[in-house]
Amino acid sequence: MTPLPATSKYIGRFAPSPSGPLHFGSLVAALGSYLQAKSKQGTWLVRMEDIDPPRQMPGADTAILRTLVQYGLHWDGSVLYQSQQTDYYEAVIAQLQQQGLTYACQCTRAQIKQSGGLYSGHCRALNLPHSQSAIRLCVNEGISEFIDQHQGRITIPSALANEDFIIKRKDGLYAYNLAVTLDDIQQGITEVVRGADLLLPTARQIGLMQQLKANVPNYVHLPLAVTRPGFKLSKQNHAPAISDLDVTLTTWQALHFLGQHPPLALQSNGQETLLTWAIANWSLANVASQIEQILN
Repeated sequence: MTPLPATSKYIGRFAPSPSGPLHFGSLVAALGSYLQAKSKQGTWLVRMEDIDPPRQMPGADTAILRTLVQYGLHWDGSVLYQSQQTDYYEAVIAQLQQQGLTYACQCTRAQIKQSGGLYSGHCRALNLPHSQSAIRLCVNEGISEFIDQHQGRITIPSALANEDFIIKRKDGLYAYNLAVTLDDIQQGITEVVRGADLLLPTARQIGLMQQLKANVPNYVHLPLAVTRPGFKLSKQNHAPAISDLDVTLTTWQALHFLGQHPPLALQSNGQETLLTWAIANWSLANVASQIEQILN
């Protein structure tokens, strides 16, 4: 799309997974991150989180990008595909291994569930072979709390905060927490704006960044769009794709979900005018701070 600016104080991003088309919940995350970046005259990047082929839908990445363009959410620079980042991921895993910060684990999910649901560190001292094993990160000082710029102070249960977590799966696929953290570091992300379903993983990502001595971005977690408590709109829940026809109306609805209230007259003035107003009048303080928000 547009060239990436040579310098930019603010760098944000939207990072969908190509497991299906954009739905209303993902539009809220895209729009919120876009408006937060553009209201600060910042850069807005798009990253395709395509590191889990079994969950991906053929053509979904192209459909997502086409929808963003239809909604006037134009990204800066080139789209980053995580599937092209494997050499980078392997290099960092090798670095962590040399520092004694990883180990092989052959415990199954069933075994972990039987022992209480949290991993006990059983394989940490066993020196198991890396082949046919998951790779876990040694979490010696877990992140038990952090400040979210919208939700406030977030506290993580101690047992969860100090759990050694997987960074590479037994099947050879890279774990979400590894990939998203390394990409945020590489792209110089200064603030992550995304859905509140990712609040708890944030602590692990901050911890990994600190272990790598990288700058930690700010975090903003927006409320999730749910049809009823605990039932969020998601691709896994077969949420319907957003309309390619009623673009301005759908954007209007997403802005109201985010606590922004454009003048009624703008509803008939087109998408570009609506987004221009939204950038100029964006207020994170007006966004609901609850974790979930039921759609009317």
